[in-house]
Order: sequence, then structure tokens, then C-alpha cells
Amino acid sequence: MDKRLSPWRLGATLYMPATRTDIADAILNNKISGLRSLVICLEDAVSDGDIPQALENLRTLLVQLTRAKANQGNACWPLVFIRPRDSAMGERLVREMDVSAIDGFVLPKFTLASLPAWWRILEPTDLCMMPTLETEEVFDVVQMRELATTLVDHPCHSRIIALRIGGNDLMNVISLRRSRHLTLYDGPMGYAIKMLVAVFASRDFALTAPVCEHIDDHQIMDRELALDMAHGLVGKTAIHPNQISKIEAALMVSPTDHADALRILNSTQAVFKSQGAMCEPATHRRWASGILARAQVYGIAAEQPQDGIRLLTATLKN
Repeated sequence: MDKRLSPWRLGATLYMPATRTDIADAILNNKISGLRSLVICLEDAVSDGDIPQALENLRTLLVQLTRAKANQGNACWPLVFIRPRDSAMGERLVREMDVSAIDGFVLPKFTLASLPAWWRILEPTDLCMMPTLETEEVFDVVQMRELATTLVDHPCHSRIIALRIGGNDLMNVISLRRSRHLTLYDGPMGYAIKMLVAVFASRDFALTAPVCEHIDDHQIMDRELALDMAHGLVGKTAIHPNQISKIEAALMVSPTDHADALRILNSTQAVFKSQGAMCEPATHRRWASGILARAQVYGIAAEQPQDGIRLLTATLKN
């Protein structure tokens, strides 16, 4: 996969309804500070009655992007994805519009059963895929294990940049909405995220964190981001530009982790002590590689090494 499409480059993925008319500005003119990836949404964010206008807006935008990419390339753009309403709409987009200027599709309500339809649509293209796990099947570890093992051996594997965890849809499945005073991990979604990490990350799939819908409560956001990082998630859905800097800051690597990662990857010792903790290259090497890849994109945090530990400890206690 192209380096541009590394999962570590997703960062805060901002969803924008396709009905908006300022998306070209966000992509071509860097109108949103710090934006690394953008999803043009034709699904939940667009009402049924607005679909015709959303599709017309998208058609116009794709023409603009195609021309701009031909003239100047897309190296300075955020990663750009489209989320169709379903596979029928995805097929229509590929058939009727020039999608060569975007990076891929976000696949809504993705399941093992929908995989053949999506692959039939996307195989002839150069688009990558971000399947979204957000249906009833997600709560069943057996079905998730079957999906993961199928994807590992499927031709689409090399096209999957990351799997997205659809928090709001999963909460809807169990007739809940997150509390205003708790992180997503404090309810049933805590189990789901842990299980998905165990099933998919163990097979080298990257996963992104669900949106935090508390736009103004930065304390909840900070606690949730600390847990996102503790679970190894590579980015987070954003619904408002003021969440981007928070997510970017959380993705920075602590000086402690960076120092440990360097020592683990360069050490010839089987086990050694570093900054008060045991390091064992045989079992920590994959973690260390991920830390250095993350640091290359987001940098090393300026705060004292213990600050991140105190925040995570407080989060776990709460």
C-alpha cells in the first residue's frame, strides 16, 4: 500500500455530510487546521430527501478534485474517503463518477455477507477500503473471528487501510446512548472494543476509535483518548474541527515510550530494565515498531514522561 495510505496518517478523521458546499476548500485550501483525513458522508449524516442534492454536490466536487490532482498532485491534501449509503450506491458512484482523485471508500455496516458485493465494486479500482464494524454481528466474538480470518486471506486484504469501530451504531443496536458523564469504555462498548482489538489487531489489522460526541467536554474527551491509545487504536473519528487538536495531541508519543521503543529495537539483550520497567524485545518488538511509526507522523510529546501515565491512571480509576 502507498505510504500515503498508512493507517498512522489517519489521525482525526473528520466526517462531513456530502450536502456541504465547502468540502473543496477543506481539501484543496487547508481550511481546517491539522486535518489529516476526511470522510464525505452520504449515509447517516444525510437525510433521504437530501440524497439527490448530496450526489450532485459530490459529482461537482469530484470534477474539481480530479482537475486539481492532475495539475498539482495530492501530496498536500488530507486523505479523502467517501462513505456511500450502501453497496448499491457505491456501485453507482464507481460507475457514474470519476472517483480517481479520492483515496478510498468507507464501507458502512460491513459484514462477512456484504464483503463479496463490496469487493466486486472496488476490485477494478485503485481505491482502498475502510470497513466499518457497526452491526449486531460485532458483539459476537465467533462471527468477528470468522470475519477476521476471512479478510486475512482475501484479495482485499492489501486494500484495507484500517477497520473503523462505529460506536453510535453499535450503541443503537443495544438501545443505548452514551452517558454525558462517562467515556465509551465505561459501558458495553468497553467490551466490544477490547474484543475487536484482540481479534483484529492480533492479525495485524489497524482499528480506529469511535467518535466522542461530547464536543465541548474536553475532560471526557481526554479520558477517552487516553483509553483509545491504551487499546492501540490508530486514530479517531471526529465530528467537529475543535476535536482535531485533541486527537492529534493524544497520538503524540511520550518521551518514555519513545526511549523504550528505541532501546527495544536496538538492544541485543533478551531482557533489560529501562526507566523502572522491564523490557523484553521478543515480546515488545511489535509494540516498539508501532510507537516509532506513530512518532514519525505525530512527533514526541513535550510534557513530562509521567504526565501521560497520571492521566491514564486517573482514567482507569474513574
